[in-house]
Amino acid sequence: MKALQYVSVGQPPEVRDVPIPAPGPGEVLLRVTAAGACHSDSFVMGLTEDQYSAFGYPLPMTLGHEAVGVVEELGSGASGISVGDPVAVYGPQGCGRCHSCARGVENYCPHAADLQIYPPGLGKDGAMAEYMIVEDPRLLIPLGELDPVATVALTDAGLTPYHAIKGSLDVLIPGSVAVVIGVGGLGHMAVQLLRTLTGATVIALDISQTKLDFAREVGAHHAFLSDDQAGARITAAVGPGPVAAVFDFVTNEPVLKIARSLSGPLTDLVLVGAGSVETTVGLLGQPFGSRFRAPYWGSRPELMEVFELARTDQLRVETESFSLDQGPEAYRKLHDGELRGRAVVIP
Repeated sequence: MKALQYVSVGQPPEVRDVPIPAPGPGEVLLRVTAAGACHSDSFVMGLTEDQYSAFGYPLPMTLGHEAVGVVEELGSGASGISVGDPVAVYGPQGCGRCHSCARGVENYCPHAADLQIYPPGLGKDGAMAEYMIVEDPRLLIPLGELDPVATVALTDAGLTPYHAIKGSLDVLIPGSVAVVIGVGGLGHMAVQLLRTLTGATVIALDISQTKLDFAREVGAHHAFLSDDQAGARITAAVGPGPVAAVFDFVTNEPVLKIARSLSGPLTDLVLVGAGSVETTVGLLGQPFGSRFRAPYWGSRPELMEVFELARTDQLRVETESFSLDQGPEAYRKLHDGELRGRAVVIP
C-alpha cells in the first residue's frame, strides 16, 4: 500500500510503498477514507535533529493523527464493532485503565508517556495511508452518515477548540466578549463554536486580511489585524473593559503580549497553539481571578458531542482535498499558510 511518511529529520515527507499491516489480538485494521493534515505534524517536521531526538519518535513514521475510515478486519478478541462500520479514530490515546481514561478523558492520561502510548502519526504510524492499525475498538467513534472528507478534521480541529471553549463557558455569558487569535484550521472552528455555544461577542484577530474576511464569513462579529493596535480596535468596537476569554491558536511572545493587554479580572487566557511562551503569574503577576490554561486535544465524549454539532449543521470545516500522492504538497501549503481551513488527504 502507499503511505505518506516522515523519513528524515528536516526533510519533506515522502510517499512510499509499505506492507499492509495485519491486526494483532484486540486490534482493528481500518481502511482509511480520509486523513487530515495538521500544524502539529508541520511543527514536528520543523524540529532540528536535537529537538526531534527529545521526542523519540522512530522514523520512518506514517503521518496523520486525524483519521476516519471503514473497519476492514478485526484482530482476535476485538469486539463491539463490525467489519464495514464507518468510524472515526480518537487520537489522544491513554492507557485505557486509569481514572482519566475510564471517564473518556484519555487526553489527560497520566500514564501514556511512561508507557510510550502515542497518538497515530505522532509517535506511531498514522492515517496518511491506505490502511492503518487501531489498537482498541474503544478508540473508534461511530461516523454514521457523516461525510468522511467533511468530518475527518473534526477529530482534532473541531475537538481541540471545543474542549478549550468548554473550559471557559462559565465566563462566556451573554454580553461578554471572546477573542480568537489565529483564524486557521482550528481558529475558524473556534469562531463557529463560540457562536453556537455562547452568547458572547466574538472577535477574531489575524495577521492576514484574507483570514479576517474568512473569520467574518464563519461568524465573527468583528475581525481585526493582530498588531499593537488590536486592543484599541476592540475597545472602539465593543467598549472599554477586559474581555472574558482569549483563545490563542498561535502562542508566541508577540501574540501573548496582545492577549495580556486584553485581559483583566476573571479573564481566561487559553493557550492552544503549539508554541511556548514565558510570562509572570501569581497574585501580583496577573489580574485577580484571571486564569491561564493550556488545554490539550479533548475527550472521547466531547468528540461525540462535536459530531452531533456537525450532524445538526451547527459546525462545518472548510477543507481542501488532496490525493495521497499530493500529500507532500498539502503539507507545503500548510507550512506556507496557503490553506483556507484544513487539508484533507484522500487515499
